[in-house]
Amino acid sequence: MIFFGSVFQSQFRLLLVNGESFSLRALLRVIMDSLYRRYKLTLSLAVCLCLMTPAHASHADLGQEKNLPEISTPFIDSKASINAPSDDQTQPVETVDNINGLAPTSIWQPEMQEPSLYALLDAEFAADRDDKRRALAIYKQQSFKDDATAVFERALSLSLRSERVEDSLQFAKAWQDQNPDHVPAWFYVAHLALRAHDYLLAGETLNRILRYDPRADLSEILIGIYPNNDEDKRELLAALQPLDSEQNASLSVLKAGLLYQFNEPEIAIVHINRALERQPDYVPFITLKADILRKIVTAETVVNYLNQARMRNPDSKSLYLYEIRYLLDIKQSQEAWELLLNAHSQFRDDEEITLLAALVSLDIEKYDSADQLLNTLAKTPAYLDRAYYYLGISAERQQNVEQAKRYFNNVMQEDLVLEARRKVVAFELLNDDTDAAIATLEKLRKDFSVFAPDTYVLQADILWQQNEPEEALRLLTRAARKYPDNETLLFARAQLLDDKNDYIVKRTLLNHLQALDPSNLSYQLSYAQLLLANERSSEQGLALATAIIQIRYDDPRYDNDLHLQALNVLASNSLANEDYQQVIDYLQTPYDVFPTLRSGTLLLRAYQGLGNNEKVETLLADLQQRFSFGQSNISDRIQLY
Repeated sequence: MIFFGSVFQSQFRLLLVNGESFSLRALLRVIMDSLYRRYKLTLSLAVCLCLMTPAHASHADLGQEKNLPEISTPFIDSKASINAPSDDQTQPVETVDNINGLAPTSIWQPEMQEPSLYALLDAEFAADRDDKRRALAIYKQQSFKDDATAVFERALSLSLRSERVEDSLQFAKAWQDQNPDHVPAWFYVAHLALRAHDYLLAGETLNRILRYDPRADLSEILIGIYPNNDEDKRELLAALQPLDSEQNASLSVLKAGLLYQFNEPEIAIVHINRALERQPDYVPFITLKADILRKIVTAETVVNYLNQARMRNPDSKSLYLYEIRYLLDIKQSQEAWELLLNAHSQFRDDEEITLLAALVSLDIEKYDSADQLLNTLAKTPAYLDRAYYYLGISAERQQNVEQAKRYFNNVMQEDLVLEARRKVVAFELLNDDTDAAIATLEKLRKDFSVFAPDTYVLQADILWQQNEPEEALRLLTRAARKYPDNETLLFARAQLLDDKNDYIVKRTLLNHLQALDPSNLSYQLSYAQLLLANERSSEQGLALATAIIQIRYDDPRYDNDLHLQALNVLASNSLANEDYQQVIDYLQTPYDVFPTLRSGTLLLRAYQGLGNNEKVETLLADLQQRFSFGQSNISDRIQLY
């Protein structure tokens, strides 16, 4: 028997996950049912009228009520005492005069009587006025009376919205200690203990739940409690390990996930298999097992497992996508494409599947398939711009430049439009049509003012390529006055300044940029280049550039282009110092792996300095072949941006 049906689970989710408040009417209905036998009919009718009347009635409502007989109802004032008639059948109603008169929330010494309706109304009106402190104090106090489960849940809901999770846990634990047989409170305490990282209490409470029902659904408890750091994850795993999870799928999965993250896939697979015995076709369990299998079996075995799971769940889009992405990860693009076409035929109206199928088609050069899929996608307004963008990519790869330009010019989605227009500008420059390239940028600047700084930088780059550096600098200077805080513009302007003639201005700009973003490696490298250009032995310049080339490839800060630029800066400095062998040590291996014109030129000059004519001839021939070295070709110029 799996205890707690859908009613409890929905309340649990509402209370602990979304933090929504319970309905006052629903809350008080529970209490009124309990008090109905004791209160006089007149009092019950008065309370019902209070509940059914809006707190802020409109003028129209008042107009409708003028034909009704007058009924005297008590006015609830948080500062006034409420006195009810006294007779044999009416229980005393406590007065909530002042919040300071309530027991401290950290010390709960309840009187053994049922909650006061008037106190709860006072609390709810306080909550409605956003006086959460008063509302919460009253609700907490009232929740420790007899038959006050609904009051406790309302108090806990308010606590979760306005207090630290540790305070909510303290309150829930105190209430659960007073009501040890109230099973839902175990769930609340377990969830809050996990959120508060009190894994000892969480383990004890989960163990109590599992002794009550080994198959209890713990999924709601485990929502949103996964730790962010390894230390907390280890503590959580240590708390869960003693618990018998053999019959509990959700707990088995949590253990499996933690063990997987700690690189213990052989143990993790045991726990995920237990979960799958209970829920064999639950997709999240299937994909977690696939993740674990990827660490301990061959790719072929993983593919077979996924294929079988997908055949058992033919309507699961998630399994299709997982298998497709795994095939792409292991470089089986053709198989992924075929499976995508299968998925597209099954989920014909699914735009995500259609787009992914089109992108894989582009990747494996199935352009007819890509164009067909993208034209289908273009019929959906939400995907129109993405369809145009990738149709432009398809046309570009098929060397249909004019068609590609038409597609890219039709892209209007903000997160794609800048890159689309960059490509149009590149096409115009390849045709030596500088005016058309600049006109494209000016139109983009007019249509999308948010990209104005980027368009100025691109336009300055075009002017620099046309041997008009002074005009490029003037353009960026004017743009910087319009956008004084734009780092892209400031950095582009700094890059155009001469390291020696404009030393003071450039140093000021770069210092300002580094103050704005001290971790930006591009700013640091440009500053290092400036220092070394003016002082070949600058220790700060050498230290900055050396620090960049020492960043490991697995470091999140690593950038291949920036690494090569730093090597070029250090090599240039060595060349200026006539340390030709050091230049070769810096650049020969990078040039062999990823040749660039700048690195090749520096190497050529180093071999010339050493008088190694054989190397000079070989490298010169390679440069001429790769970069049309020595010829006037705009596409082979070294780019600043």
